Amino acid sequence: MDRAHLLVIDPQNDFCDLPTDWCPPDPIGAGRLAPALAVTGAHQDMLRLATWVDEHREKIDRVTVTMDHHHRLDIAHPGFWRSADGTAVGPFTLVLAADVAEGRILTAKPQDRDRALKYLQDLEKAGRFTHMVWPVHCQIGTWGQAVHARLQQALDAWADLKGAGVTTVLKGENPWTEHYSAIRAEIPLDTDPATGWNWELVRNLEKAKIVYVAGEAGSHCVRATVEHLVEAGLDPEKIVLLEDAISPVTGFEAAQTAFFQAMADKGMRILKLEQAAGLLE
Repeated sequence: MDRAHLLVIDPQNDFCDLPTDWCPPDPIGAGRLAPALAVTGAHQDMLRLATWVDEHREKIDRVTVTMDHHHRLDIAHPGFWRSADGTAVGPFTLVLAADVAEGRILTAKPQDRDRALKYLQDLEKAGRFTHMVWPVHCQIGTWGQAVHARLQQALDAWADLKGAGVTTVLKGENPWTEHYSAIRAEIPLDTDPATGWNWELVRNLEKAKIVYVAGEAGSHCVRATVEHLVEAGLDPEKIVLLEDAISPVTGFEAAQTAFFQAMADKGMRILKLEQAAGLLE
């Protein structure tokens, strides 16, 4: 059995509130590139996590990093939708099935309406999330999709020491379903096995005595992944949420708080990095 498996959820540039000097010049425009969906506190989360990995890498047996992996045109991005008058639907707009059924919000392609409506109805029946239109983020191949540079440095040093690669799990390539969780999409699609249960990841995590979880955001992708891990049968008592390496999307702080409490009620430990290090001894 592995001693410790570190699972880092979506530690990507687009989710980190990076200082300007961490953002590269825009090679085809003025100014610098900028994170698309910055989570307040995420940059410091990643700096703390990277230092922790450096200090304890000998005792970490496996590392898995999940990454959002989206096309520009996606059901959760603005380009998929239009308002009733044909104007753009902005980021952070909530879309209900009733909005589409009653014509207040349209699909940009009229032929997509019925499929999108069915998806929204299924999402609402599931009762986990209300559909959100996010800024275009973690677009495949962009700087924003890449891992935070300081954390990448720490993971590279871990890999060099261990002679083992970091396992990368990509999620979200299918544009027809939200894929917060690394374990399965919110609404799995029969036509795409990649949106279904990732049993390989579950089995790999089951091999560890302790599963440390960090990443962004605690209100969404960390929450969804951990909830699905528990649903898949992973023992909550072996999971440790690294609370000073996890932050919520602004405005969703209560969702993270409720998630932490629900997991604590199941026996999961929520610890700061310094406290969690003691478990590695």
